[in-house]
Amino acid sequence: MGTTANSTESTGRLTTHVLDTMHGKPAAGLSVALFRITGDDRELVLTTRTNSDGRCDAPLLSGAAMVPGVYELVFDVAAYFREAGVSLEEPPFLDRIPLRFGLSNASQHYHVPLLVSPFAYSTYRGS
Repeated sequence: MGTTANSTESTGRLTTHVLDTMHGKPAAGLSVALFRITGDDRELVLTTRTNSDGRCDAPLLSGAAMVPGVYELVFDVAAYFREAGVSLEEPPFLDRIPLRFGLSNASQHYHVPLLVSPFAYSTYRGS
């Protein structure tokens, strides 16, 4: 295959997907914040909400914004479960879940899924 003028641009992206394991469905309307970490500094990159499929409508990072480094996603799970009608203790066992991770290659797709209930969560590097 031939190359194009855009072949040197980053094709990588950062995405997430949140699944509500308590109710067995995507976590729609969950607030997500993305931070860039530099040393002890934490810079807010964006905030968004998940759609009806538990995904964000656009990549969290892509193109020129897809810069290698350390990042943190913060998922506001207590607010999500309260809005879903779940009675939580005060303070809730899980409130905001921070996931700190590294992006080493701006041309790769990094997918950070979160499986969550009011009392447990898991994550992995997805595809």
